[in-house]
Amino acid sequence: MSFNANLNSKEIIFAQHNNHNKMTILLLGSGGREHALAWKMLQSDKCTKLFVAPGNAGTGSIATNVNLKITDFEAIKSFALSEKVEMVVVGPEDPLVKGIFDFFQNDADLNHIPVIGPSKKGAQLEGSKEFAKEFLVKHNIPTAGYDSFTKETVEKGCAFLETLQPPYVLKADGLAAGKGVLIINDLAEAKQELRNMLVDAKFGEASSKVVIEEFLDGIELSCFVLTDGKNYKILPTAKDYKRIGEGDTGLNTGGMGAVSPVPFADAILLEKIENRIVKPTIEGLKKDNIQYKGFVFIGLINVKGEPIVIEYNVRMGDPETEVVIPRLESDLVELFQAVANEKLDEINLKVTDKSAATIMVVSGGYPEEYVNGKVISGIETVTDSIVFHAGTKKDNDMIITNGGRVLAVTSLGENFEEAIKKSYQNIEKLHFDTMYYRKDIGFDL
Repeated sequence: MSFNANLNSKEIIFAQHNNHNKMTILLLGSGGREHALAWKMLQSDKCTKLFVAPGNAGTGSIATNVNLKITDFEAIKSFALSEKVEMVVVGPEDPLVKGIFDFFQNDADLNHIPVIGPSKKGAQLEGSKEFAKEFLVKHNIPTAGYDSFTKETVEKGCAFLETLQPPYVLKADGLAAGKGVLIINDLAEAKQELRNMLVDAKFGEASSKVVIEEFLDGIELSCFVLTDGKNYKILPTAKDYKRIGEGDTGLNTGGMGAVSPVPFADAILLEKIENRIVKPTIEGLKKDNIQYKGFVFIGLINVKGEPIVIEYNVRMGDPETEVVIPRLESDLVELFQAVANEKLDEINLKVTDKSAATIMVVSGGYPEEYVNGKVISGIETVTDSIVFHAGTKKDNDMIITNGGRVLAVTSLGENFEEAIKKSYQNIEKLHFDTMYYRKDIGFDL
């Protein structure tokens, strides 16, 4: 720290002492979600040093990027010990499903360092569609009817499809990077795809088991909850836009934009979500002795005013993080400390009334083949919006594309129309070769 030369020695000692409330934090991940979390954590006076592993050009401009593989727990251990890391915040699902929480907890050198994220068992809510479905049914949480099948029972699966009305929903049981869900209108095609998934391992290991679900017709939204395992806080709702093409057409992506709050999520719907879904989820985790300290992302569908769970994720969504986190007025590091100490009930969550909108700018060809390494210009000319980096890296003094989803442009406004308009005005200032974005985010609201 640099001290003002005019401070006397007593003041210097006080300033140094005061510094003990501050923490060195390691954030794992490299996307827009992580840039948004880093941006918010650095606003806290409780965070003195932030490392992001591996990070991107955006996180590198505000924090210290570290070249660590997020599933190499031994490397993370030696880094955490050498840098005296005091908290680990996990962005993506992969390290959680692989058990990073348990790795820290069961290691005598590490177990004093809180990990924000669920235990390996808790992460099964995202890591296994079947585990999630069994949990939902066991705790009487509303969800679509389903059954699950393996290679050996593929013909039973085909017979089960015959009992359902189209369209047919097939979900790879394991993690398939958001691509393991197929929605098919034709019965014969659905049977063929089931065989492709189970027998021909279309999604590799992820589809060695497939969950078939009844299709729910309604409008989707996401509910985000932060829990310390006993208490919970419900964060702002958001809605994201998954399809690559305008009018929600074309292939599924990781998300092309998001808005928060969700205009149709009125007080009545939110109360139903809390009482029928959030409370029994947190209670269910307690009853099943599942350690869970982190985010629960509940993917919901509103069917004629009734909220039904489509899926759980065990981390914040992306691009939803980029609209939810800028609306938080509370100190994020303080929230994470409360999660670690199981004192979330003592925190008063503050959220702005303003609306937020995020538009994703992606590489041409995404979500299929695309080329990295295109030079990005115009970021420094953006005003009144925040540019979160998703797939970028620094090359000499240039920022270049390094992923399918490249930048997320987030704006706040008095309503979502104003927020959306600001984001689009600022996207006009950005440029890279083959740049693409949807021009209709929020069109359905």
